[in-house]
Amino acid sequence: MNIPVNFLTWIMAFLPIIVLIVLMIKFHWGATEAAPVGLLITIFSGLLVYKADITTIAVESAKGIWSALVILLIIWTAILMYQVGDEAKAFIVIKEGMSKLLPNELLLVLAMGWIFESFLQGITGFGVPVAVGAPLLIGIGVAPMYAIVIPLLGQAWGNTFGTLGAAWDSLTVSAGVQAGSLEYYRAAFWAAVFLLVWDFVTGIIICWLYGKGKAVKKGLPAVLVMTIIGGGGELVLSQVNTTLSNFVPAVICLVVLMLMGRMKMYRDEWRIEDSKIMVRTESTGETLDAPKDMTLVQAFVPYVLLSLMTIIVLTVAPINAFLSKVQLSISVPETSTGYGFVNAASDAFSPIVPFTHASMFLFLSAVIGLAYYKKHGWIQAGGTKAIFGRSITMTMPSGMAVIGLVIMSKIMSGTGQTVVLSQGIAGVLGNKYLILAPFIGLLGTFMTGSNMSSNILFGDFQMTTSSLLGVNAPAVLGAQTAGGAIGAAVSPSKIILGTTTAGCLGKEGEVLKIMLTFTIPATIAIGLFLFLVFGL
Repeated sequence: MNIPVNFLTWIMAFLPIIVLIVLMIKFHWGATEAAPVGLLITIFSGLLVYKADITTIAVESAKGIWSALVILLIIWTAILMYQVGDEAKAFIVIKEGMSKLLPNELLLVLAMGWIFESFLQGITGFGVPVAVGAPLLIGIGVAPMYAIVIPLLGQAWGNTFGTLGAAWDSLTVSAGVQAGSLEYYRAAFWAAVFLLVWDFVTGIIICWLYGKGKAVKKGLPAVLVMTIIGGGGELVLSQVNTTLSNFVPAVICLVVLMLMGRMKMYRDEWRIEDSKIMVRTESTGETLDAPKDMTLVQAFVPYVLLSLMTIIVLTVAPINAFLSKVQLSISVPETSTGYGFVNAASDAFSPIVPFTHASMFLFLSAVIGLAYYKKHGWIQAGGTKAIFGRSITMTMPSGMAVIGLVIMSKIMSGTGQTVVLSQGIAGVLGNKYLILAPFIGLLGTFMTGSNMSSNILFGDFQMTTSSLLGVNAPAVLGAQTAGGAIGAAVSPSKIILGTTTAGCLGKEGEVLKIMLTFTIPATIAIGLFLFLVFGL
């Protein structure tokens, strides 16, 4: 690669990201309106500054459309599952039932917005915790905006070792780290340490959002226990089995939190009346409308099915191997830019394994749940048609934004803009690059919507740069993927999942503004730690 790393190439690579953030936060544009602008700037930069030809732009666009399909499938199936529950009035039952099971409202919010999302991230990932979590939180009375913010926070800490370690495996392959080696476990250790701290911070932030200092004081014991089990358990297991290091602690957290609801400290009814994240409405209509013969377990049927199917298919090796035989992919040719930046040809680009994909579990859970609710008379005649109609209508607006954002990320990657961004940072800063090492991970997830993709993009770069600078490579790799995990909370494509299922599409800028106030300081803290410990 002979791309010059200078101010022009660097600023033109950074410009689409700057424009996206400014349009969404400053001018309150939704992602649907902002994404095309960012995409046009990326194409312009690729053609005129990075010497890409039309073929390269076209091929990367095709890759983007194909990759966006995965996200769109999750959006549609998650909305479908939500619409099934909404039509059956299951969310009213969930709200009433969970409030009785966990009378402490703060513990209820932590359970539904942090621990359940951690569990879903452990087995599925791909934005499912956000898409599923937002309507569940609305169901227990959380305001729509915070019903998006809380799951974005709740799922982030599990974004490296969750999804059975998919993002972690991608990092080690990209960085050329041998699985099971000393370097492998050292990198896993640092990643888990950073994520342990972020896990604790996440719980504290959710408490603070609910009721500031009073809520933090009330929720601190629960947050500490959940962090020790979740983040601490992940840290221990990362040195034994990285595949299950997030999933197992997340399951234990789910059980323990329910048991905590029976403890003296949390078993009595408690709430903060003026909590800014809760909708306080005196409504007897909802209670009257709730199906009288539906139990809490029955209301949760689609979510129980989702969990069981995912666990069985992803953890039982023979079943997983059999269902993984069917793969769908596209063929792409080799392309190169005028600077010699080459994108290899692929006969099977980004294969989708439909029968083990999160969207399949969501779809089956929704359809079986629909049949179950209909059998019990909780969905009336014409309800099925209405469910599918509303789910398609809700998916279409966000679809254009997702496609635009993913194409933008692919063109940036395929024309060398992404590499120049990170190389420019490292070249100027020297050892001070350590401060921004986690930001590179965050940047990758912000652009691609995936910690796994961020690790693929930057794993080798982080390894090479840390070796050239003579700094601790495992710690840098840990910071890369921890930054990528935190970046999952600010990724526009994940935010869209929440705004779509929460019914407030177009508010992505407001959500992003809130999320940046939490994620930027956390990422800075990781970078400063790296520099102070390994850079001085």
